[in-house]
Amino acid sequence: MSFGPPPSIYTQSALSADTARKRRRTKLLGAVAVITALALGGGGWLFASGDDSDPVDARRTVAQSPDAVRETTEQVPASPEGRLMLEHDEENLARTNDASPRYAPGTWATDKVMVKGVANRLEGYNIALDADEKAWTLKLPGHLCATSRHVTADGRTAVVVQPPQPKGSEKDGVCDQVVFFDLNTGKKLWQKKMPAAGSAFVTNTNLTLTKGVVAVAWGQGSVAYDMKSGKQLWNSTLGSECEDKAFAGGRALLSLLSCGSVPDVTFRVQKLDPRTGKARWSYKVAAGIQTVYLPSSDPPVLAVAAGDSEVTDLISLDAAGKHRTTIALNGYEAKCGERYFGLSFFGEYESCDGVVVGRTQAFVTSKENIATGQPSNWIVAFDLATGKTVGKFDGRELQKVHPLRMSGDDLLIYRRGAGVVAPAAVVRWNPRTDRETPLLLFTLPEDDDGELSDPEQSDILFQQGRAFFGKRELVADDKYPTDGVLMALAVGSAGLKH
Repeated sequence: MSFGPPPSIYTQSALSADTARKRRRTKLLGAVAVITALALGGGGWLFASGDDSDPVDARRTVAQSPDAVRETTEQVPASPEGRLMLEHDEENLARTNDASPRYAPGTWATDKVMVKGVANRLEGYNIALDADEKAWTLKLPGHLCATSRHVTADGRTAVVVQPPQPKGSEKDGVCDQVVFFDLNTGKKLWQKKMPAAGSAFVTNTNLTLTKGVVAVAWGQGSVAYDMKSGKQLWNSTLGSECEDKAFAGGRALLSLLSCGSVPDVTFRVQKLDPRTGKARWSYKVAAGIQTVYLPSSDPPVLAVAAGDSEVTDLISLDAAGKHRTTIALNGYEAKCGERYFGLSFFGEYESCDGVVVGRTQAFVTSKENIATGQPSNWIVAFDLATGKTVGKFDGRELQKVHPLRMSGDDLLIYRRGAGVVAPAAVVRWNPRTDRETPLLLFTLPEDDDGELSDPEQSDILFQQGRAFFGKRELVADDKYPTDGVLMALAVGSAGLKH
């Protein structure tokens, strides 16, 4: 496997939006209003599962420290009718194609901005209706190499970048710079050079955040930094039989270690003290596993590919790193490592788009069902202690569902739209009562719906009553190669103050 950069050179910064975007924005706003009115006026079909106007999550919300990884719960809006908040086109894509796209890894959101990584820059877009579209631009010292979905409670995150080097030089393609920045302001808080990172590339560099700590692993080394100061806390380098391949962050810090060499590689998972890097426990994964992903650090859950490249099982561990249960995923799609056509770009080991893990349950997406008159797919809840199924959320015919994240003990779900028949929706599902609560109804631009609604192609976020969509690869239109391409879109509730 090559450990060099992606097969394309990122192009220049985006220009301002043109009149084509304004025309599409008007069209989308009209479609949202019409289709939502139909949904709300047609017998209240979307509310068939009941109105959860007294959310348990809101009462359980606990204030987090600023450097903890953000965990937010969602309130039920006064109205679920969607309103377009933001639509941003990326410009100057005339020379891009499917084989050589402009990469746009990383999508984040706060109550003020949507932030998108693209090429060698980060851009913040205002989501207030009366504000200018662009909030800020942070030019990076190289192309993006790794991002993390994690954000601190006060709105900070990190990226790894690839500084430009002379072509053919020893450091050409090396990703050895960590940048920690503020999402709301675009201010770079610190930048550090990773030690002994000559083998860190876009194909093997993985980044995560846990409380007060930024951690990076690249297979032949790893390093952790203090969030506040950027001070290096610990690092590992070549020389050990087992090497840090990736980390999983959030409430805790897990390390995935690969031991030995191909074809006799084995894996271990360790829980680390984030401040020292010392292992608190270690779990040895059975031999014969091809790949291990880490969809959750606390509770610790592994997604493993046994004898195959696709994930075949989830393994639930207890707080001491002991095996609890194994959940076979026959008929399910964990969607681990399936971004970028299965290429290991921009960090993949925490990215299982078909799995969301709560405190006591794992929610997994089924394979697509093509039978007429039946749901296109569904989401099943598995008990992490027993492995038994404890709930099921059905999609609809032609409307697939995708798990997004937990909101307290409830699951947030994105349900794709069906043209003029039914709007897209973000709903909150209580697996204990099987109650579904609509949070947002909207429609997406027809030409971009397929890509925006596909978690393998776009980031889909829901934060503080708003849905955010960010494409990961940008390609010029064959018919109109000089036109801008939709990259970022945000929809908010008409019942929220913006």
